[in-house]
Amino acid sequence: MWTLSGFADEISPDLDEQCRVLADLGIRHIEFRSAWDRNVLDLDDDQLETVRATLERAGIGTSSVGSPIGKIGVLDDFDAHLVRMRRALHVARVLQAPYIRLFSFFIPKGDDPHTHRDEVLRRMSALAAEAEGHDVVLLHENEKEIYGDTPQRCLDLLESVGSPKLRLAWDPANFVQVGVTPFTDGYANLRPYLEYLQVKDALLADGTVVPAGEGDGEVEATVRALVADGYDGFCSMEPHLALAGSLGGFSGEDHFRRATTAFTQILDKVGVEYR
Repeated sequence: MWTLSGFADEISPDLDEQCRVLADLGIRHIEFRSAWDRNVLDLDDDQLETVRATLERAGIGTSSVGSPIGKIGVLDDFDAHLVRMRRALHVARVLQAPYIRLFSFFIPKGDDPHTHRDEVLRRMSALAAEAEGHDVVLLHENEKEIYGDTPQRCLDLLESVGSPKLRLAWDPANFVQVGVTPFTDGYANLRPYLEYLQVKDALLADGTVVPAGEGDGEVEATVRALVADGYDGFCSMEPHLALAGSLGGFSGEDHFRRATTAFTQILDKVGVEYR
């Protein structure tokens, strides 16, 4: 049984509106990234409690904390970022989220990513160590312009850190945007680490983000392979159909519904049971 979730801040900055649309779509989980135009890690304790209570009243669980951890430059101060990581762990505990999404640091434009490999691995190992003793798994999301943007560097990162606390959130659109055909180029090697799906697609021609199945992200092929492998995890809608930026995206209610329908049609076609 696969479980639908989503970045509901792509629907609206208002948390009540986020919950309304998710419930109407039959989505009972959220990947919580922001509310009231405030990032999840910048909410104070009172606001975080409001989030917890609102989600509980709506009957919506938290699949993951959609944090921006690792979305700083690899040369930026890391000690302050570790403090932010500890806040993410606190948020995950309050919202009872089993996962925290993170990234592997922006590489300076024009630099060979491998010249920063040792520092990236040091930082990612430190983040994984922070998660020890917490009932949470860190999900590295492949993202353009960070170290782990290609399947090869994602694999290097996951193998080299070697922690059960660090796994992969598979984002086909982000792979396409760095010139990768995801299933063909990366699935076989990354499958042992693949624990979560970010649902969006994109065109190889220009990187434009499109609903699942309408681009070059090989979404249906990936779904079929995951079914064969016994996948039963989360699928998190992240449409980015109206706006896409380095710290998030926006779709609006209509585009969010369109993106959800496109993905569930693929699930129905393949015969995936989902909730």
